[in-house]
Amino acid sequence: MQTHQRIYGVEDPSRMPEEGSPRQRLQNNPVPDFPHLLNADGQYLFCQYWKPSRPPKALVFVSHGAGEHCGRYDDLARMLMELDLLAFAHDHVGHGRSDGERLVVSDFQIFVRDVLHHVDTMQKDYPGLPVFLLGHSMGGAIAILAAAERPGHFAGMALIAPLVLPSPESATTFKVLAAKVLNLVLPNLSLGAVDFNILSRNREELLNAVSRVERGMPKLTLPFLLLQGSDDHLCDNKGAYLLMDGAKSQDKTLKVYEGAYHMLHKELPEVTNSVFHEINMWFSQRTAETGARCPP
Repeated sequence: MQTHQRIYGVEDPSRMPEEGSPRQRLQNNPVPDFPHLLNADGQYLFCQYWKPSRPPKALVFVSHGAGEHCGRYDDLARMLMELDLLAFAHDHVGHGRSDGERLVVSDFQIFVRDVLHHVDTMQKDYPGLPVFLLGHSMGGAIAILAAAERPGHFAGMALIAPLVLPSPESATTFKVLAAKVLNLVLPNLSLGAVDFNILSRNREELLNAVSRVERGMPKLTLPFLLLQGSDDHLCDNKGAYLLMDGAKSQDKTLKVYEGAYHMLHKELPEVTNSVFHEINMWFSQRTAETGARCPP
């Protein structure tokens, strides 16, 4: 039986559960005591919810990047909550407190499937509300593929340095991508040696995900905001221009931050403040528009 619980806020958004965490699917183990969703493979996904004090105007799924967990988006989610939006998220399989081999996935579609499942679950509880997506890096690729899989389903999406093209400078494996991200966040954290032979499957899976994003672009018709750093060393900024050209959306906005790196929402104050402002204004405008179109 599927279990779906609620939590509003986070326990410790500064904690990085990846560190020293061997968590995999624990068969026959008791139901976890944290808020969770059970995916189609019987894996428990750790969930978080940020509920506004007033009835929400819309739902926003927040999709984190490789090597991260959803608690790292607490500040963005709280900003959305202040706009009377209900933000919700889960740690992707193999990340954070969710089940799965750390930073390894057999099929990128699992990430997309789990997001759509979580969205469906929330829409049963909040029927009639528009649903938006917000994704960073690998989480941006997941958001793009979710939107491409369900044209017309989502009211819009905001993307922060999405994975459209991996940078030629970075090794194309999930674990190395995650290691680079983690090194930016916790430079003193040692992840140990990476065996590239073992990770060859992940390399192929990442390249497959990138090609799927490219194929999915013409299916995108929803409004979207795309924020990109010009000096992003993980996701090639050329991908942002490819997405702008390839998407069929009429309402699409690109803002490039000159000299900024990959994690725009955790950059120098002038960049991060602008990123939060852009996202705030974009969601304010789009939720006002969707609210005006929705029947009373």
